[in-house]
Amino acid sequence: MGGLLDWQNKRKLEEEAPLAARMRPKTLDEFVGQAHIVGPGRLLRRAIEADQLSSLIFYGPPGTGKTTLARIIANTTQAHFISVNAVLAGVKDLREAIKVARERRESWEQRTILFVDEVHRFNKAQQDALLPWVENGVVLLIGATTENPYFEVNRALVSRSRIFQLKSLEEGDLRRLVARTLSDRIRGYGTRRVRLSDEALDHLVNVANGDARVLLGALELAVETTPPDEIGRIVIDLQVAEESIQQRAVLYDKEGDAHFDIISAYIKSIRGSDPDAALYWLARMVYAGEDPRFILRRLVILASEDVGMAAPELIGVVESCAAAFDRVGMPEGRYHLAQATLVLATAPKSNSVMGFFDALAAIEQEREGEVPNHLKDPGRDKEGFGHGKGYLYPHAYRDHWVEQQYLPSSLQGRVFYRPSAQGYEATIKEQVDQRREAQLAAMVEGGFTAPPEILTWSPTDPAAQRWLQRTMSTAGQRLGVIRDRVFELAAVERHHVVLDLNATSGLMTWEALRRAPEGHVIATVRSESDADALREQVQPLPELGRPRIVRASLEELSGALTEVEPGLRPERLVGRNVFAGAGGRFAETAAAVAAAAGEAGWVVLAESIPRHTQRVYALVEREGLDDDLVARWIAAEEGIYEVEGDPVVGWGLEEVLVALQQAGLSATGRLERLTTRVQLSRELIERWFAEPSEGRPTYASRLAGALTEDELDQLRALLLTKLANRTVEWANAVGFIEATPGRSATSP
Repeated sequence: MGGLLDWQNKRKLEEEAPLAARMRPKTLDEFVGQAHIVGPGRLLRRAIEADQLSSLIFYGPPGTGKTTLARIIANTTQAHFISVNAVLAGVKDLREAIKVARERRESWEQRTILFVDEVHRFNKAQQDALLPWVENGVVLLIGATTENPYFEVNRALVSRSRIFQLKSLEEGDLRRLVARTLSDRIRGYGTRRVRLSDEALDHLVNVANGDARVLLGALELAVETTPPDEIGRIVIDLQVAEESIQQRAVLYDKEGDAHFDIISAYIKSIRGSDPDAALYWLARMVYAGEDPRFILRRLVILASEDVGMAAPELIGVVESCAAAFDRVGMPEGRYHLAQATLVLATAPKSNSVMGFFDALAAIEQEREGEVPNHLKDPGRDKEGFGHGKGYLYPHAYRDHWVEQQYLPSSLQGRVFYRPSAQGYEATIKEQVDQRREAQLAAMVEGGFTAPPEILTWSPTDPAAQRWLQRTMSTAGQRLGVIRDRVFELAAVERHHVVLDLNATSGLMTWEALRRAPEGHVIATVRSESDADALREQVQPLPELGRPRIVRASLEELSGALTEVEPGLRPERLVGRNVFAGAGGRFAETAAAVAAAAGEAGWVVLAESIPRHTQRVYALVEREGLDDDLVARWIAAEEGIYEVEGDPVVGWGLEEVLVALQQAGLSATGRLERLTTRVQLSRELIERWFAEPSEGRPTYASRLAGALTEDELDQLRALLLTKLANRTVEWANAVGFIEATPGRSATSP
């Protein structure tokens, strides 16, 4: 009887729980957003499904799914699961959890997962108390934090954990969540006739600002407080939605990342002479409640640090603004903050402080844009998350300015500051307009692209790293250059799913493993022998760190990926000589590549282009030969590469680009000359002049139409005398190709 009552009480609690708690996903398939972490093929998803987890730290804003992911792990793992909240738990609770974990390990050989919510709230002693038990494997730690783990969490714990950064949910994620809630008949409102207008949905999604909990809380308030109409419908229009979520949630912690990142962006915007961006970041800080005196102190420093003797009187202006602020206070003191900002960003005095309120209105009315990664503070986590990477230091450029973007991507081109034609301000109006035009042109032409933020991090596995370095170092110099160039173009991130389209030698596969440790690498081979060879090579790697080896032709590849994991789509497809090994079947090869890439795959290929390869006649001095023979030799060898349709040598980069475009991909490509020192053996030269075998023409047979047998013998003797067993500089042409849906195609 007691068990039945417990079950009924639990069921009642679940039914009465807030909507956000009821709609919490229970499986990975229900989880919304964070595809870079739990999408098909990602390391974390594979580790959860295989129950091969290591210590984890989930870091991100509220409402992004950190606790939900931990609960999903609890539902799927065979390990014992203990959950504590760092705000409420003390050392005693930790000791009790460790005691239970040790007993289960000793008695049943069962692992224990210790989930610590708000792990950054543990003091150093508490964090240190966890370390030995994490290190010896008694507990597997899963921490959740809204604070940067590189700054707030014990470094020893960080170094032993994989770190996954969760991002605010995208608009599409939030809309799917609302649709699921309204249709769910058990946990949501599927049994009620809720009618949510498009305008109301737009408002809820916009103001929720990427926080699922805020969104569901507002939706619950709207549904529960709106009486049904005469036909039983609960109609939620824009007015009801506005009443349910009246003010945007602003993510800003004066001691955390937002504080450092936004003040960093603010200072860099002023240093970069961008008044629009400077006003925007100032509005972010003021609206979120930053101490204005802290901002003014930074401006006093900046007046000397970045303006200095270029306009020495400005420190007096900033000091006057600070004194005026102390006399007036808030809210009118915002004028002085804005004026001090503008005077430093543009150099002259300006009374156009109303631009600040345009920026403030943007904060109130629109979803706040994220700080571009290159403007974030790099001081604490540049290595972990790549914050600050790609920032262009304006003082290093002519006129101490560079056409860098300082506003969030959603606000590019927005104008907040409009210089007037009055007084000295008229003299800067033209300069401000010109710089805005240059920034816009750079953005449109792709001249400046902020590098992506690193979203995942894992502790280095020394054994795996040694294996990778040893394996990668076996590639020759030329192949190493090709490999590095491909990955430079592909911009592979740590969480990407990477597909090696032609992994015979593993050249691209090993580099992909190194660059995407929290993603997944799929190596495609054509033969079972190649597959066996790769499987043998990867045996030293841990199971989760190995590439998935798929034996399939290119035409079979799209279906093979579905068999590997439904929904698996690679973000990056790389390969070497994918078309060179296609036997002239360019259309079929391009169609197969396009199918594997899907709608979002980014293809980067390196193709050895035969039309521009090394010419044999250019390797030797041709003295002693008849001029007519030399001319016919050169013409005959050049003619080898001009035979249209020859699948071996009669094609160039243009044919590959055309095939890709006809397959639905837009492609760009360019040729690069690579030179390798090659020793030409006597046996190799003899093979050039041997009889054709198995239908494969030789060098001599291709020249035979223009030269006699005696003339071919003269060339053979010359090459044996001049080149046999000697090292030459052999030039190759490699076409580096990028292809993706929606990009404009150009010829090299």
